[in-house]
Amino acid sequence: MKTVSRGVVAAIALSLSLSAAPAAFASMDEKTVEVGGAAMYPSKTIVENASAAANLTTLVAAVKAAGLVETLSSEGPFTVFAPTNDAFAKLPAGTVDDLVKPENKATLTKILTYHVVAGKLTAADVVAAIKAGGGKAVLTTVAGEPLTAELDGDKVVLTDAKGGKSTVTQTDVLQSNGVVHVIDTVLMP
Repeated sequence: MKTVSRGVVAAIALSLSLSAAPAAFASMDEKTVEVGGAAMYPSKTIVENASAAANLTTLVAAVKAAGLVETLSSEGPFTVFAPTNDAFAKLPAGTVDDLVKPENKATLTKILTYHVVAGKLTAADVVAAIKAGGGKAVLTTVAGEPLTAELDGDKVVLTDAKGGKSTVTQTDVLQSNGVVHVIDTVLMP
């Protein structure tokens, strides 16, 4: 039986670990931003990233209840205005519990798709559209209804179909299939 030196074993182990390193560390090269205490990776989908964010758990549960996981995991691109858990908590007591019931799936889907615009609109794109529109930009949501964007100082404020307002609190969370902007109030079609 031939004896293999410790140095040879160490060299083989090192070469094996280095060959796996590119896959293990690929995401470390990505420029991430943090949402809800979790890193958001541009190589992951909207659903993958949102699922990691502690402040988007209500949104993720609603997306699952509405059957939109596959859609928001698809190629897109999409621009999502993502309400936080605190945004959902502003709704009247019991609203979220009622919306996620199977019999309210159509209503929930309409509300969620009202937070999505087809295409990838960065904050700069939205601001440019607002300026080009003389202070307002009307975005057509996937739900087919308009959403109005305006500037309030340096913040983008969205006005929904019912006149409710939501402020964008975090911009340009890049995803493999679009971009997410975090908002502080649920929008209503």
